[in-house]
Amino acid sequence: MNEKAMIEFRNVTFRYPSEDTEETRPVLQGLDLTIRPGEFVAILGRNGSGKSTIAKLANGILEPDEGEISILGLDSAREENHREIRRNCGLVFQNPDNQIVATIVEEDVAFGPENLGVPPWEIRERVDAALRAVGMYEYRRREPHKLSGGQKQRVAIAGILAMDPRCIILDEATAMLDPHGRREVMETVRRLNRERGITIVYITHFMEEAAEADRVIVMDGGRAVMDDDPHTVFSQIDRMKELGLDVPQVSELMAYLGRHGVRTNGAVLNAEECIESLSQLLEEA
Repeated sequence: MNEKAMIEFRNVTFRYPSEDTEETRPVLQGLDLTIRPGEFVAILGRNGSGKSTIAKLANGILEPDEGEISILGLDSAREENHREIRRNCGLVFQNPDNQIVATIVEEDVAFGPENLGVPPWEIRERVDAALRAVGMYEYRRREPHKLSGGQKQRVAIAGILAMDPRCIILDEATAMLDPHGRREVMETVRRLNRERGITIVYITHFMEEAAEADRVIVMDGGRAVMDDDPHTVFSQIDRMKELGLDVPQVSELMAYLGRHGVRTNGAVLNAEECIESLSQLLEEA
């Protein structure tokens, strides 16, 4: 295994038991996947493609039926490694209410470090630093149930940060949020990646969010069928449609213009790139 990899899957197969028969159905089939330290990786795929299974396997919640998984060189199959794996590779779930355990924000963020046996003075420092990092310090004495969905999810991220992880996996962490809450979470994880070098694995079904990653992996049938930078992936609109996925709306718009004779400048992922591309076309006209 590559000890320099943050997360490495080698020929991993995983099956969930079938509810109707004794047979099992494979969710991942011979998956090879390497995520390097400091990367911001988005994982896409239709329902049942194995996205959330990857998250649970990488955090040691599940174990593979076949193959090997290592986190920072630690074998996930060895139970004695689970504590260190979960400290270094935190998992943020879809529903923040399932992850918040205390009645006061700062107490919730302190929960993880306390379980790690961190000294009280250091816990205080970690909690304050984590809340500041996600822009929630002023809410530290609030009751979590009185926060918005986006604020709750940022508290959940702070709880992971306080454990001083090397990697954060977000499993559809914005699925239950409104557009403002999704933007809050996305801005937070981008800043943690850019400023702190924390590896981000971002599982989502929002194409505009995936477009902000450095690398996009598309899952289908338990395998990684696309793995490239966002511009390359989202320029393959027909292929994405075949896989049951969309592309960012601006990418669709530029492709439509291209089909109707407007010369476009490759894949466009966001409104800023769209405006720049259209402005350039007008100047050249």
